[in-house]
Amino acid sequence: MTASDLITYFDDTTGERFGLAAGELGGWVAATTALLTEGCGLGPGHTAAVLLPPHWQTAAVLLGSWSAGLELSIRDWATAGLSPAGAPLDVTFVEHRRIGNWLDEVPTGGHQFVLGLAPHGAATVEVPAGYDDYTTALRPYLGTHPPHPAIDELRPAVTDGTTYQEYARTAAGVAEHNGIGRGDRVLIDTALQEHPLIWLLAPLTVGASIVLCANLDPARLDERIAQEGVTVVLR
Repeated sequence: MTASDLITYFDDTTGERFGLAAGELGGWVAATTALLTEGCGLGPGHTAAVLLPPHWQTAAVLLGSWSAGLELSIRDWATAGLSPAGAPLDVTFVEHRRIGNWLDEVPTGGHQFVLGLAPHGAATVEVPAGYDDYTTALRPYLGTHPPHPAIDELRPAVTDGTTYQEYARTAAGVAEHNGIGRGDRVLIDTALQEHPLIWLLAPLTVGASIVLCANLDPARLDERIAQEGVTVVLR
C-alpha cells in the first residue's frame, strides 16, 4: 500500500497495479480540463459523453470534464450507450473495445477521443478513424494549470438536468448510506459498482481514498484488504 494514493487501480487479469496521489490525479484532471477548454474550445453549456468503465483514467476524464463546466451524459452507464446514436454531443470519450462491440450505440461528438486504458496510461495502439487518442492528445497539457471556469452550482452537471449542487448532495448521501467517512480507504469491485456517483464521487466528496478492483479475484480479497489498508468494501 502507498499511503499517499488517492486512487489505486488493480486488474487481477493483467496483474496491473497503478496508484495516483491526489496531486498526480490533479495533474491529469487539469490537463483534461485544458484539453477541453483550450484544445477543443469547450466550456459551460457544452455536453460530453463518457463511455468508459471505472478506471483511474475515467476519473481524470470525468473530473476534468466537470472542471471545464461540461454537462455529462451518463444514463445507461452500465449498458451499451449513453446517448442515442445519431444524437451528437460536443465531445465523446470512448473505450477502444466499445467502438467495435457497440458501434450502433456509441454517441457521436464534435470531438472524439478513444482510450485503450492500457497500463500506466500508455497510448492506444490502434486508433479508429474519426478519433484521437486521449493520452496522446493530453500530453501537451500535462503540467499545465489552466484556470477553471467559474461553475454555477445551479447549472446542470449532467444532461438530465441534475445540477452540480444536487449531484454533490447525492454523492454525500451515497457515502453516508455506505458508511464512508473521511480517511476511509474504500475497495470497489468495478463489475458491481459502475456508476461514478458510487465509485468516484461518494468517496472523494467525504475525503476517502479509493481502491478500484477490475476483474476482482475473490480468492485475493482478504489479502488485498489487508495490504491496502481497506476500511470499507463496496461489492
